Amino acid sequence: MSDAFTTRVLTLTTGSTERVVDITGDCEAFLREAAAGRDGLLNVFVPHATAGIAVIETGAGSDDDLLSALHTLLPADDRWQHRHGSPGHVLPAFVPPHATLPVINGRLELGTWQSVCLVDTNVDNHSRQVRLSFLG
Repeated sequence: MSDAFTTRVLTLTTGSTERVVDITGDCEAFLREAAAGRDGLLNVFVPHATAGIAVIETGAGSDDDLLSALHTLLPADDRWQHRHGSPGHVLPAFVPPHATLPVINGRLELGTWQSVCLVDTNVDNHSRQVRLSFLG
């Protein structure tokens, strides 16, 4: 693989509750190695039908607000035709399974309060993979 494209898979244990997991530090650690001071793009992708990637503020209640909003939009009741697991199978329509972010001088270019987060609403799957890919 050339230096222009580098990829790595993170394996995260999310537990048995719905969670918003801040992976900004993991992204930054990957870029220190992969980007080596270069400009480019970081793509973050989660290959799961009931998880997504969000760029949001964390630690001030926004992560809980996001889960609450998702409960309102996707209530856990019997209205769903796809009955396997949770109603989270439509989650990727609201919280996409990917984000592409700018990298400047090898650093993730986020706003002051922005964090890269894995949003996992499936309490039955405790292990998630997140693919980080740098193109630069």
